[in-house]
Amino acid sequence: MKNSLLGIAGLVAAISMASPASAADLAARPYTKAPAMIAAAYDWSGFYIGLNGGGGSARKCWDIVNDLGVPVVPAFREGCHDATGGMVGGQLGYRWQSASWVFGVEAQGDWADFKGSNTSLFFGPGTVNQTKVDALGLFTGQVGYAWNNVLWYVKGGAAVVDDKYRGLNAVGGAVFDQANDTRWGGTVGTGVEVSFALNWSVAFEYDHLFMGSRNINFASTTAPFGLSRIDSIKQDADIGSVRVNYRWGGPVIAKY
Repeated sequence: MKNSLLGIAGLVAAISMASPASAADLAARPYTKAPAMIAAAYDWSGFYIGLNGGGGSARKCWDIVNDLGVPVVPAFREGCHDATGGMVGGQLGYRWQSASWVFGVEAQGDWADFKGSNTSLFFGPGTVNQTKVDALGLFTGQVGYAWNNVLWYVKGGAAVVDDKYRGLNAVGGAVFDQANDTRWGGTVGTGVEVSFALNWSVAFEYDHLFMGSRNINFASTTAPFGLSRIDSIKQDADIGSVRVNYRWGGPVIAKY
């Protein structure tokens, strides 16, 4: 019995002496670096609404084809002018993003004040042809490429312009005939948009409008009332604008 107790006591002592050595022999716990943060990617998906303002120039060329009911053959070039001025309006659209590509549709409407005039080469120095563009609209599709919160896009679709035309006496400015016209055409454009705050972005955009040629019937404003003349008026326009948009209905950042 005494020998057994001595054996047990010796074993306990041996284990106690070996334990510190075993703990010292264990490798230190390796240091693990925290995973790097992944930068959040801005997502352009969602509806947006905004305001725009800017200016533009509409190039108008008038060719008279009928004077007081008498055909003018061949058509006679009365002259050209640029109707220039400012515009302000709004836009509403929707975008969806796939990887870095962004697709969208948009409707834009603007009040405009583009004015211009030239002396008629057909009627002579006493007559002035005047144009005013007082409204325009764009209905477009978009394709863009995003670098996080910066988006470059191109757009194209339909355009509509509301025009007012007048014939004036050079002396005194009295109106002797006039016409109104709402004309449809096409448009292409491009822009760069930058998100500067949560759901807010600012864009700089240029658009060219292809409005083609159209015969415009002018009505006399003095007796005898009726058809004064018919001009084939060709129109193209260039507009530039600054746009501020608010977006909703989509994620602010892409998940990772």
